[in-house]
Amino acid sequence: MKCQSKPDTVRDIVLASLFSIILFAPVRGVDGQEEPVARTRVPLGQFVTVTSPVDDIVYSRISSAALRLQQQATQEDRPAVLVLQIEPGTSQFHHIQGLSKFLTSSQVANVTTVAWIPAAVTGPNVLLALACKQIVMHPDAELGDIGRGKPLEAEEQQAILAMAQKRHNSKINAAIVRGMMDPQEQLWRVRVRSMAAGTDELETRVVTKDELETLRRTNVTIENVEIVKDPGSVGLFRGSTARSLDILVSQTAENRTSVATLYGLQRDSLRETAFEKENRKARLIKVDGIIDRLQESFLIRQIGSAVADGAQVIVFEIDSPGGLLVASITLANAIADLESNKVRTIAYVPREAISGAAIIALGCDDIYLRPDAKIGDAGPIEMRPGQPFERAPEKILSPLKVALRELAEKKHRPAAICEAMADRTMKVYQVTHRDSGQIWYMSELDIHASNGEWIQGPLLRETNGELLFTANGTRAHELKLAESPVSDVDDLKARIGLPVSTKLVPIAKTWVDRLVFSLNHPGMVMLMIVLGVALIYLELHFMTGILGIMSVLCFSLFFWSNFMGGTAGWLEVVLFVLGLGCLAVEAFVIPGFGVFGVSGILLVICSLVMAGHSWTFDFMTNIEELTWQTGQIMLAFGIVFAIGLAITRYLPSMPGFDSLVLGPPGGGADEPRLRGASLAGTVGSGVSIEIGDKGHALTMLRPAGKAQIENRSVDVISEGPFIAPGANLEVVSISGNRIVVRQVPERA
Repeated sequence: MKCQSKPDTVRDIVLASLFSIILFAPVRGVDGQEEPVARTRVPLGQFVTVTSPVDDIVYSRISSAALRLQQQATQEDRPAVLVLQIEPGTSQFHHIQGLSKFLTSSQVANVTTVAWIPAAVTGPNVLLALACKQIVMHPDAELGDIGRGKPLEAEEQQAILAMAQKRHNSKINAAIVRGMMDPQEQLWRVRVRSMAAGTDELETRVVTKDELETLRRTNVTIENVEIVKDPGSVGLFRGSTARSLDILVSQTAENRTSVATLYGLQRDSLRETAFEKENRKARLIKVDGIIDRLQESFLIRQIGSAVADGAQVIVFEIDSPGGLLVASITLANAIADLESNKVRTIAYVPREAISGAAIIALGCDDIYLRPDAKIGDAGPIEMRPGQPFERAPEKILSPLKVALRELAEKKHRPAAICEAMADRTMKVYQVTHRDSGQIWYMSELDIHASNGEWIQGPLLRETNGELLFTANGTRAHELKLAESPVSDVDDLKARIGLPVSTKLVPIAKTWVDRLVFSLNHPGMVMLMIVLGVALIYLELHFMTGILGIMSVLCFSLFFWSNFMGGTAGWLEVVLFVLGLGCLAVEAFVIPGFGVFGVSGILLVICSLVMAGHSWTFDFMTNIEELTWQTGQIMLAFGIVFAIGLAITRYLPSMPGFDSLVLGPPGGGADEPRLRGASLAGTVGSGVSIEIGDKGHALTMLRPAGKAQIENRSVDVISEGPFIAPGANLEVVSISGNRIVVRQVPERA
């Protein structure tokens, strides 16, 4: 039978091709010039594979595709074809019945539904094929046996017969459906001649036994009767047989490409949207509040967590007035790149996605808004303290428009509309494709570059040169910027194919996230810097080691929180460590205060300022933020200086601290005055300290500490390694207030 069907298939393809050539051939006048003619619009098309079992996800997938075609067909005045490739399998009858009712409803009246049967389909899934306006089968495929060898329940039979009686498919009648439902039903194919109203018409029908008896009792001439189905055999029809009997199927085809050719569909209709059953695993990420570097870093971590958890769908619930431009573009690109990981991204906007939030939404595969929700107004602005905001200059606007166009082209949205969100001077026109009749939206520059492929239409009212493009959910759908609006989260789940039982719970903040947000508060930043520097100062006096560890912890938390917040990197850490190294060299290796000391302080301050700064496109904004950050750091150092003065003034005189704290030379009443090679003199009792004087260590020298020299307790610094308490010492140099000693061996 396969060989017998090939001529029909080839013939159909050839006829379809010739038909297209005739339709699209130009008409020439007597002068040989082409004359405008009414062209048949190229049909819109979409293939959808129907896998089993048919459930809420499959229902949502088919209904979304059908409604999208219905809306586009109505808007563009073009025919639309939805091809359902029905695969073998089994499903619950109530799911099949609900989907069949949708396919035969007025909601998709402008869409030609086609059932493509490449292999044997039996059971309740047959009902989907019967609900379509046309059926195309592979010559060797089979369709029927709805009850799988057993008669259906009376209620189910009535539901299927009611659908068949709508005559949605002219190749199907109640008799054929009865034969598919009941193995005991016998079917005949009869050819009758009707003489009604003086006409002589020859008609072929498929009838049951009772219907045949009724025909014989009427005033019609039955010219031919042949059995189509014997009683006791299942009602299963092969594609080639059904085609030869001119029942059930409209055409036969070998593959999907042949089906597309039969209906004049473009090749891109063969591609199906990513909508697999694995999409059951979904995650919800909320994008609310101001979008800054801290928010960007937090959302990036949430996205990474969702992907690592194996999510195939990430829903971004966006309700934000926007924020920093760089952070918004970075987030949008990160979301758009999830396509390479086979992760479907959905933007759900319940209220507003303005400015940077709109940019983030454009990075998603699909955008769903509530009917009254707003999206757009993504123009960059400059804000200065005490001044009204100003529009950003062209040097900032140009790269933003490039970024918006790239996002639009990647996600198949009108690039001109996306650019109009940032540029109020952009004028966008509705255009119609010269051949296919497709409606799109372009700027004048894009229309001119198409060389007549797109025909310019009316100007969009939202792009009249006064305001940045902004639209609500309904208008965004009309302009192909978003999907048709949804009413709530449950409606969204149904539209994207998630089971109703799926709970879209936002990814909760971990203790790390809460800690990062807390540590990035301006007050906490100031506290960490003050404590870090103050603890170093105290460590130089107490020499316990614990205070130094606490200081390291403070600075580690400072850089870690800024690193997680997205404002710091390894450069800042390296600069800070290098600055501390310079200060250590100045303190312990090269006495005095010179190049290393100044360089160390500058490097430390520079690293702290850079760690809390987020760079933007705007030079003035960068200057203002750097000024604020520098002022904050200098205030912290001022507080530390005040703390240092208090420690120097009061701590050495406090009981219990006088033997531990290294007080500055000359601070006590009986403290000796130091003299070097060029200095001489006595203080108090006439005791003086000279190079070569000997004594012993009172505290651990690491390398600074206290020593007893000439019966006086003085501050000293070890020349080399650490020196234990009690070790014998010798003064080797005196420079200003600094006494450098070395350990000498004990005498025998």
